[in-house]
Amino acid sequence: MIAVGFDQPGDANVLQPATLAVPTPGPGEVLVKVAFAGVNRPDVVQRKGLYPPPPGASPIPGLEISGTVAVMGEGVDTLAVGDTVCALVSGGGYAEYCLAKAGHCLPVPAGLPLDEAAALPETLFTVWHNVFERGFAREGETLLVHGGTSGIGTMAIMLGRHFGLKVIVTCGSPEKCAKAREIGAAHAIDYKATDFVEEVARITGGKGVDLVLDMVAGSYVARNLKCLAVDGRHVTIAVQGGAKAEINMAVVMSRRYTLTGSTLRPRSDEFKTLLAQEIAETAWPFVESGMLRPVMDARFPLTQAAAAHARMEAGDHVGKIVLEV
Repeated sequence: MIAVGFDQPGDANVLQPATLAVPTPGPGEVLVKVAFAGVNRPDVVQRKGLYPPPPGASPIPGLEISGTVAVMGEGVDTLAVGDTVCALVSGGGYAEYCLAKAGHCLPVPAGLPLDEAAALPETLFTVWHNVFERGFAREGETLLVHGGTSGIGTMAIMLGRHFGLKVIVTCGSPEKCAKAREIGAAHAIDYKATDFVEEVARITGGKGVDLVLDMVAGSYVARNLKCLAVDGRHVTIAVQGGAKAEINMAVVMSRRYTLTGSTLRPRSDEFKTLLAQEIAETAWPFVESGMLRPVMDARFPLTQAAAAHARMEAGDHVGKIVLEV
């Protein structure tokens, strides 16, 4: 099979196609003939040598795929050869064939194009777990999301809207703010033109938001806490602005804040299976009805993965980038 990976970390051009053996599914796994693979920020960080795959995972980038089940591993009774699925994977997506845990697959409903199916698992699993499970978001609450037109940001807007959240986002241009509002954000703040802390205070009448989904960390954390209402929750899922933050713990105590965070990739297979089951019951019906669709930016041939990474790093994309296999 053709797969795209890299020998040494570096810029986007280190991504090169290579011919590799087709993997064999083990117990509880299926081999998927890949139609599309999603491109995500962790792929870029891995390519730079800053996010190594967990033990046992494929070194090939790619954390989400869509395609058809080609070979069944031992003990799999929930799928059949020929089934069309999308899946969250721990690596190996940038290839013609990819292994997936059967419990991490979701059925692709009729009417959902396979490029869109490949763009769902990583962001849907991440947003669901961090906003609703770790962040305890409830109907009627207000959520602040940075990077409102990213894959995570657009999913947070749409999923929040379906579950009764008022979503405020920050974006880096008036055009992106307009797009975020079009997608469903209640408010979009151009963080380059205005102070998002002041804008959140204005929008919420000084109350603040109930939850912050933070992908920046660093100096943003202290500013995020200024945006939180009493009993607010702060959930960090990436550290694009730096891994360390300085905060006033007296404020955390007096306003009863909860600070948490997570990374999905190294979690156990059992955890991801339970997460997939919960999503299948709660969010997937919106996908099946056509009410939830990913915002798509661009698709590139698999062998042009370097160009796809370059587009993501340029920061001009709105929504998801996928590779066509």
